[in-house]
Amino acid sequence: MLKRLKEKVYDILIDVEVDKRADRLVALFLMLLIITNGLAVMLETVKALEVKYSHYFYAFELVSVSIFTLEYLLRLWAITLNPVYKDPLGGRLRYMLSPMALTDLAAILPFYLPIALTVDLRILRLLRLFRIFRLFKMTRYVESMRTFQNVFKAKKSELTLTLVLIFLLLVFASSAMYAVENEAQPDKFSSIPETLWWGVITLTTIGYGDIYPVTPLGKIIGGIIAFLGIGLFALPAGILASGFSEELQKRRDKQQK
Repeated sequence: MLKRLKEKVYDILIDVEVDKRADRLVALFLMLLIITNGLAVMLETVKALEVKYSHYFYAFELVSVSIFTLEYLLRLWAITLNPVYKDPLGGRLRYMLSPMALTDLAAILPFYLPIALTVDLRILRLLRLFRIFRLFKMTRYVESMRTFQNVFKAKKSELTLTLVLIFLLLVFASSAMYAVENEAQPDKFSSIPETLWWGVITLTTIGYGDIYPVTPLGKIIGGIIAFLGIGLFALPAGILASGFSEELQKRRDKQQK
């Protein structure tokens, strides 16, 4: 009896098949709950609504956390049916450290932390905003999000290399600009860490205009860095576009078999 129940839980919550009615209904219910939670978190930041409907927000939060907690515990209980996590203790611990399990934990933890610990009011507000992480739970139920996840996994090494190059260029650009502009603008280019802000807004070509070079050499370096930023920040977009094309092709090939 208990084994059959465990298999049913595993089938509905973990090994989801969209063509099965029960799997589809549970997935749809959880997805709607995730979306309404995201809306509730946003609406709660409107002071007039928060004051007037605070008890409704709290009641909805209580119900949502109860459901998400039950879902998390049921997943943890049934996950041993997966051969990868078959060890009752070690398997469950490894599952708890997986990205999706950590996302599930992040969705419920902000509710329990203030109960277990004495938390400052400002930190409490921040924890409440962390409930928006529940939106990431939708990755399980939306096919396009799973595709996005697969693309990131497939192109992980290329994206990592690109991010390293961007970081190195950012450090180099900020160091060079600090050396050139520090004497002319000691208040704005006071140190390399302070100059990193200039590097970020220049490499991304945003250019807020709050901090900019005034020396001739600084302007030349700034122009070069801006041009390099355009090319370098286009690389991740190209890598992801290539990844999406490959992933969609794999899906088409699978459907044709």
